[in-house]
Amino acid sequence: MSRKRDYLFKRPGSQFWRVRLQVNGRSVERSLKTTDRAQAEVLALPFITEHKQRLLEARPRLKTGYVHKFAPGRAHAAPDGGSIIATDQGLIYLSPDGAVVRQEPNRIPTTELVNARLMPVDGLKVHRMFDALECPSRPTPAIKNGDDALFELYLTHADVTGYPEREARAVWALFKSLTDGKALKDCTRDDGRKLVAHFDEQGLKSASIRKKVTWLRAAVNFAIKEGKLSFNPFAGVVPEKDDAARRVPLSDEDMAAALRNLDKLTTADQLVFRLLAATGMRLGEAFNIDGEHTERGCRYVIVGTKTEQSKRRVPLPKSVLLYLPKKIEGRLFTGDTNAASKRLNTFLNEIGIIDPNKVVHSLRHRAQDQLRAAGCPQDIREALLGHEKKTVAAGYGRGFPVPLLRKWIDKIGL
Repeated sequence: MSRKRDYLFKRPGSQFWRVRLQVNGRSVERSLKTTDRAQAEVLALPFITEHKQRLLEARPRLKTGYVHKFAPGRAHAAPDGGSIIATDQGLIYLSPDGAVVRQEPNRIPTTELVNARLMPVDGLKVHRMFDALECPSRPTPAIKNGDDALFELYLTHADVTGYPEREARAVWALFKSLTDGKALKDCTRDDGRKLVAHFDEQGLKSASIRKKVTWLRAAVNFAIKEGKLSFNPFAGVVPEKDDAARRVPLSDEDMAAALRNLDKLTTADQLVFRLLAATGMRLGEAFNIDGEHTERGCRYVIVGTKTEQSKRRVPLPKSVLLYLPKKIEGRLFTGDTNAASKRLNTFLNEIGIIDPNKVVHSLRHRAQDQLRAAGCPQDIREALLGHEKKTVAAGYGRGFPVPLLRKWIDKIGL
């Protein structure tokens, strides 16, 4: 069995994805100028397709075809003194007096071996392919300028790290490619709408588009406060639409089916599922856990660094403690959240949960319903699941004691 080859990789110390092809035992690579894995897969596809096509053409293979018995478009002499009228498709045999004797095809099937020796792929052509192959969505190489410095300053000032930082950088790089590196001071809302249109063409919901554009809007607002800019081209560019998917919480029957079949998942994915179900945290938040803390004997993690109102302390529920390390040191989960989401959603479909509105994020909706049903006060629910909107009260103090939060989070259960 041939192993699956991953053509994408990152160089140590670089955030950009690169595409790498093997040509005659030699590596040929090119930067895709994007930090987003999904976008890199799209940008690399033309190169990979062209490369595979060249490999297929170089393989030994049997080529079938045909040749004509007689050259078409003319008459030929027959052995009996008659004649043969040849066309591209057939032969018409005539007797000496001109009568039709018989008809038959004017083709003889042939088979020939092509590339009897496996010829090396032309490395020079592969290099030229990288240079000449047109890829409409391929971003132009970014040129560092004053706007980049402002953006870096914003990320540092706002302490944007981890996945949010990678997303913010990807959106910024995309915007620069869509506007050919146009300076922010010269940008209008029409330029901001180019970014919205790009995401809209990809099929993103308005809420997802607004979330991505928010990074650039926040960066420009920061620059305006710093006196570097005077206008925000990203303000008000995402239209209000009621196109959000209506996620449905998983039912008790769904949860029972999931737990019965949990062994179909890897050990790591089983833990992800249990943790999401028992805490209601987002998948991305679980993947950003990089350690734990203790308060009055209760273990907890800090999640929700995506926005200020989502940052919170989440106690580790009793139902999950048995499956966790004795102490979380470093990243609890590794890998790509998009890939994990696909695996978990596929798992739900395979065990019979086929409602398109029931996805892994439905575990968060279930947690909310479980807390409501248990009579959990709204402010404690918000402390456990994150505030939907930023409030003044939410910013005061450290919040509820972890032991109190632990009492309520155990009400969610599995």
